[in-house]
Amino acid sequence: MSQLTLPSPAKLNLFLHITGKRTDGYHNLQSVFQLIDLYDYLSFDINHTSLSINQLDDVASEDNLIIKAARLLKQHTGYSGGCRIELQKNVPIGGGVGGGSSNAATTLLALNTLWQTGLTLTELAKLGIQLGADVPIFILGKNAWAEGVGERLVAVDLPQIDYIVLKPDCFISTKQLFSQESLTRNTPETTFAAYQQNPTQFGNNFEAIAQKLYPEVAQALAYLNQFGQARLTGTGACVFLPVQPEQDVTAIMQNTPCKSYFCHGLQNSPVHEQLGLV
Repeated sequence: MSQLTLPSPAKLNLFLHITGKRTDGYHNLQSVFQLIDLYDYLSFDINHTSLSINQLDDVASEDNLIIKAARLLKQHTGYSGGCRIELQKNVPIGGGVGGGSSNAATTLLALNTLWQTGLTLTELAKLGIQLGADVPIFILGKNAWAEGVGERLVAVDLPQIDYIVLKPDCFISTKQLFSQESLTRNTPETTFAAYQQNPTQFGNNFEAIAQKLYPEVAQALAYLNQFGQARLTGTGACVFLPVQPEQDVTAIMQNTPCKSYFCHGLQNSPVHEQLGLV
């Protein structure tokens, strides 16, 4: 096999707590990751001697996590060949739904298969954390309870739920959110069992600050909160609403104040299903 096209899914943080600051300057988190069927598509062709990718207007090639992932795998394994990669971008950039991290993970998984470099998922996840804290969840390919910086993952079963996701027309600076003195950084540690008992009591520590600094986020949350309990995902800017079976999704999405997506929750990543890793 020398060519492969794979979907690259997004994720939601169903809640996000900051439980403390680490000695390395990062923060310890607790979260639940939910994979959703909002996809980019990546095509790989290894009949090339060098690494290349179609250029995205918003991302300089040296900052592209896809190329960084491919280079990292080459460097780690000593593989000498190349690959031409084509990206079809659908997942919003800077939305807190993990698009870039998912692309990096999909690249590691695909090229590990195509290049026959033979790394395990655990080994790929250790590479992935060098590219970003959200990369390992997409290497795991299952919904998960997350701790540490998001790299300590335990696969969990979540109820089958649909979501409306809104992408406010702003780009949130994660650095700016972390720099706010009012950010809660000492939420008591909890457990997945406690989350399962009462998920509506679990929020996102960044939500209040994101609303204050970005009126577009406040507007999107206010709109969705008319229909249920909306949440910010990650550090934003995307917000989401779990949909109840009796709700009229079409009616809700007709009047959203910004771009909207209707998504199904996934149990497994389609990347893993396609590569036979489930």
